[in-house]
Amino acid sequence: MSEDTKECCQVDFPHKQDNIYTCPMHPEVQQNSPGSCPKCGMALEPMIAEVEEDTDELEYMSRRFWISLALSIPVFIVSMTSDLAPELLPSSFSMLNIQWFLFVLATPVVLWGGWPFFVRGYLSVKTWNLNMFTLIAIGVSAAYIYSLFALFLPSLFPPLMQTDDGLVHVYFEAAAVIITLVLLGQVLELKARSKTNSAIKTLLNLAPKQAHRIDADGVEEDVHLELVHVGDKLRIKPGEKIPVDGVVLEGQSNLDESMITGEPVLLSKTKDNLLIGATLNKNGTLIMQAQKVGSDTMLSQIVELVSKAQRSRAPIQQLADTVSSYFVPAVVIAAILAFFAWYFFGPEPRLAYAIVSAVAVLIIACPCALGLATPISIMVGTGRAALSGILIKDAKTLETMEKVNTLVVDKTGTLTQGKPKVTSFLVQDGFDEKSILKYAASLERVSEHPLAQAVVEYAKDNDVELSEVLNFNSITGKGIEGEIENKKVALGSESFLKSLGVSTQNIIKEKDALREEANGVIYMAIDAKFCAIIGIEDPIKATSAEAIKELIKEGIKVVVISGDNETTARAVAKKLGIDEVYAGILPEGKAKIVKELQEKGAVVAMAGDGINDAPALAQADVGIAMGTGTDVAIESAGITLIKGDLLSILKVLKLSRATMKNIRQNLFFAFIYNSAGVPIAAGVLYPYFGILLSPVIAAAAMSFSSVSVIVNALRLKNMKIDK
Repeated sequence: MSEDTKECCQVDFPHKQDNIYTCPMHPEVQQNSPGSCPKCGMALEPMIAEVEEDTDELEYMSRRFWISLALSIPVFIVSMTSDLAPELLPSSFSMLNIQWFLFVLATPVVLWGGWPFFVRGYLSVKTWNLNMFTLIAIGVSAAYIYSLFALFLPSLFPPLMQTDDGLVHVYFEAAAVIITLVLLGQVLELKARSKTNSAIKTLLNLAPKQAHRIDADGVEEDVHLELVHVGDKLRIKPGEKIPVDGVVLEGQSNLDESMITGEPVLLSKTKDNLLIGATLNKNGTLIMQAQKVGSDTMLSQIVELVSKAQRSRAPIQQLADTVSSYFVPAVVIAAILAFFAWYFFGPEPRLAYAIVSAVAVLIIACPCALGLATPISIMVGTGRAALSGILIKDAKTLETMEKVNTLVVDKTGTLTQGKPKVTSFLVQDGFDEKSILKYAASLERVSEHPLAQAVVEYAKDNDVELSEVLNFNSITGKGIEGEIENKKVALGSESFLKSLGVSTQNIIKEKDALREEANGVIYMAIDAKFCAIIGIEDPIKATSAEAIKELIKEGIKVVVISGDNETTARAVAKKLGIDEVYAGILPEGKAKIVKELQEKGAVVAMAGDGINDAPALAQADVGIAMGTGTDVAIESAGITLIKGDLLSILKVLKLSRATMKNIRQNLFFAFIYNSAGVPIAAGVLYPYFGILLSPVIAAAAMSFSSVSVIVNALRLKNMKIDK
């Protein structure tokens, strides 16, 4: 950060030193204490979300507002009464006394209450980052300084501007009320902006503050969560939250993981099952071992991802930035033109009318609402997604998702559960089924193939004891072989067995029948004799069919790309109503297909869960990783679905569309407001209707325009994205 930026960010309210603060509109601005952004003047926010919100600036602005309000009310009442109904004032209240009364009460409001705005306005000019405070500082200064000269040196003004007593009209009430209204706008804005981070605060509040740690001697003690280390043994009682990520050592219970996944279904947890920190233990006692603590827990990573997404910039923000960069200088020019137009062509007193119109133009045209339009909606939208178990990496991803018209999905682990199981075990005549299963499972136990565990689990379910394997050999992509009880056992593809001289001609019908049911097929031979065929199915997720149906309704074309064989891949696609299928595709091939679809004009989202999906996830316009998948896939994706449920893609789609619609609404109203406000403040209605906008009304309109943008964005918090 440049020295100018550092200096420009300094503000005199109290602050903490243990966080980094940044601007929602300009995330490149960062410093280690609260302050204001040198580019837009907005209050900086902490990058690291905290449960206990730092309210220093809100208290600082609130104190100035209430004191300024107490002083401005009598100023406003006396000023309006003297102008509209002077007979209501005591006879001792001469015009000179009234002006001195206004001066005494308005001065602390302007010089003390408005001091932060003058500082920010001065620094904005010094660094040439003109913003809303540039306009406020110029406008209020013009009204106040004009009034000072009118009070102390009335003889400097033309006789037409003087009363019979030699006095000149003052605008102390305008300066004071403008400052008070701007302070009110800042207070309301700070309160509203704090609500945009409610999702982060909700997530942070999920974590328990303490854990029951069991030491090596079995003694249990309550310790603060920060004192829990990897490897610690912890007890979780019924009704308590899981303190950190880990694995069950003892016990059985049902857990509510809805605060992480967004799904209210209870999940049974027993020995060796994984536990997620902050989830709720419902009815049993568990002993767990801590595996991830502190910033490594899933909850902490979710909070960090959401925080980064909220600070990122959507491409649509460039439009607002471009307009704002030209807007402030244009407003200053408009104010100058309005001043000279009234001064040379307006009615008497021309100078007074000129100052009033110029100040009104400067105040009403503050571009704060324009700057807030995009980042506030992004903050609320990404926070809302996180509470539904959807992590969005950045604002660009959220914006692009709205335009997606093609969804590419991997089969295994995305459409299916990714947990294969044996559905058929067909043994040739002359072989003992239990012995064949023992040999098959024993050999598969040594293998790392994804389907191997399914065979091992099937043998376990059938109470088959496994044997030792000698001379194990794995041929990548083909099969495995080894010696068991002096027998040569081979498992693998049909072509692998044929390469070993094994004939499989008499099983063609069984093979085709299994594949048509979306089953994978493993062939087995003992001593070069075919003996069995194993059908393995990866069950389709319960929600996949509904999700695909709804996505097609939304106009999304769904394409399956799988590394599996074509028969199995097409069988799964057929069950789900998907027409376009690419099978037997290697990782680089998946990325190539995604690129080809993009070259045809498709905006592609890719959903996958494995390492082999990472290249395609990175190539896609939007990468969507199943949270149940690998870390590599998650790192390559812009969106992570914690539950790994395709229905969540529908939620993302709805949220993206709603967020972008909200942003466009905000930008539209901000543009219309500023476009209409400037000419009205300049006095364009005066020749036709005799209406000249007061700077006080302009200040009120400017303050509440910013608040209205935030309130509109907050509607996203309550939108229904579930079916």
